[in-house]
Amino acid sequence: MESKNAIEALAALAQEGRLAAFRLLVKHAPDGLPAGEIAERLEMPPSTLSTNLSILARAGLVSATREGRSIRYRADMSGMAALLAYLMEDCCGASPALCDPVISKVTCC
Repeated sequence: MESKNAIEALAALAQEGRLAAFRLLVKHAPDGLPAGEIAERLEMPPSTLSTNLSILARAGLVSATREGRSIRYRADMSGMAALLAYLMEDCCGASPALCDPVISKVTCC
């Protein structure tokens, strides 16, 4: 990942509504959620949600699939993995054990 892409992804997440949408989609990975359900759960107007999801998609953090009249959004876990790898790539001065406290904070169910 280039720094330009990392900056775009971090900027996309640096807004309360977009961060909430991304975190909700991460909780529902890999299936994702329809746009209407995301708007309902976040109590966000559909037009605002649409804008937020478009920004996340341009940043490579969300993908969309049309399902009839609805659009299902999913967290793009490879995009997030690339961002995290970029942020951590020079971590610890070649001493991976120093990164363990950070890595141990990431929990997956």
